Amino acid sequence: MKYVGAHVSASGGVFNAPINAREIGCKAFALFVKNQRQWKAKDFDTKTLDKWFEEMEKTGIEAKHILPHDSYLINLGHPEEEKRQKSLDGFLHEIQRCEILKLDRLNFHPGSHLRKISEEECLDRIALSLNQAIDATNDIKLVIENTAGQGSNLGYKFEHLAYLIDKVEDKSRIGVCIDTCHMFTAGYDIRTREAYDKTWKEFDEIIGREYLMGMHLNDSKPELGSRVDRHHSLGEGQIGWDAFKFIMNDERMDDIPMVLETIDETIWPEEIQALYDLEEVR
Repeated sequence: MKYVGAHVSASGGVFNAPINAREIGCKAFALFVKNQRQWKAKDFDTKTLDKWFEEMEKTGIEAKHILPHDSYLINLGHPEEEKRQKSLDGFLHEIQRCEILKLDRLNFHPGSHLRKISEEECLDRIALSLNQAIDATNDIKLVIENTAGQGSNLGYKFEHLAYLIDKVEDKSRIGVCIDTCHMFTAGYDIRTREAYDKTWKEFDEIIGREYLMGMHLNDSKPELGSRVDRHHSLGEGQIGWDAFKFIMNDERMDDIPMVLETIDETIWPEEIQALYDLEEVR
């Protein structure tokens, strides 16, 4: 079974995320557990937590179908040790917030070398950060998001993700989120049946499908292999509807959060329904 939703706003209190998710018909959703553009956040108070759990119960959505995203400020592969440590501290804080909310995973962008160190050195710094985060926390799965490869961002090659997974000591705590826009602009085609099967065969062989713990379903404004990160509404971009039909009928994507980050949130309810309409009877 597929669990589709959107990255909804938690503005005004984290409890607003499940409210917003329920209003647009989500069976899964993503949120920021703190302001994504600030390093610090107030601790959750009892009233906020009570409201969060109350609203979560109303949605009927399980923790495994929620994909919280960490702050955009965090760079676990930062070439300067002091700044890597600051990012790690911020990452740990977000993991702890997920634990308090009884979530089971945290989605993050791997990191950037800022053109100051090699790709391998940056990947090693990310892996070090992940192992340190895992050692310092309990249970939360760390879900690496593939990137478009814009600027100096790593994670756009399947090999980058596999390298990090290989370096993580506790494999039960690591996973991958595949963003379809990022996948496409990084050079992985999914527009035809043949291209889709080829790309996912590569994923299975290089990374392993058992590590797929979430997806971001986005069309792409830029062309294949452009390494530019610009999302579009489903069917309006360079990817087109066929790829999303393949995904919605691929049993290997069952039981994970599949989250829209498309550019027009006013049509998210229609996009969610359109995705379910693509499912064929098994």
